[in-house]
Amino acid sequence: MATRYLYLARHGEASPDESGLTENGCRQAVLLGKRLQGIPLSIIHHGPLPRAAQTARLIAEQLDGVPLHVSEVAGDYVPYFPDKEELAPDFADFLLRFLDQSTPGERRRGPVLAQDALKRFSGAVDGDEARHELIVTHNFLIGWLVRAAVDAPEWRWLGLNHCNAALTAIRYAPGRPASVLFYNDMGHLPLELRWTGYPPELHI
Repeated sequence: MATRYLYLARHGEASPDESGLTENGCRQAVLLGKRLQGIPLSIIHHGPLPRAAQTARLIAEQLDGVPLHVSEVAGDYVPYFPDKEELAPDFADFLLRFLDQSTPGERRRGPVLAQDALKRFSGAVDGDEARHELIVTHNFLIGWLVRAAVDAPEWRWLGLNHCNAALTAIRYAPGRPASVLFYNDMGHLPLELRWTGYPPELHI
């Protein structure tokens, strides 16, 4: 078995109708691609929605022949719906009101895809050489994979927020617990392109 390095990126800033990226979102994606030029990526997975697909293409244009792979598992969905008893009384009602916006179909589909994502994207890999993979995705899946890496309760994907075109990395080494190497890193973005997609009151 060999080590997997999984890089997670939220799509660039999206247009109001979410049909693609804004000009700033395109700039973010290009700069993220340049940030990744020194990493031996073997593949870029991305969700099917336009904002993720466009971000992935712009990243790939900055790299040397890294293939793109569209996957519903890398898409935008709610990964887990907690029961009220799992949550602290202080915030249970707030989180459940947020999740109540989901349709019955989303409640059935999301958790199935989330378990598939864990099987497909986490853990050490077969072979003798380390593998480096990038997922261009959405806020919820990043939170889900990070909470799994630190063995937090399943509901704890809630409250983990990720900025547009920021970068997170998780290492899955054989015989060791998963390690979050860095989270929500915006070092490749100039100040005016940071913190998009994040609630204004949380900007630092």
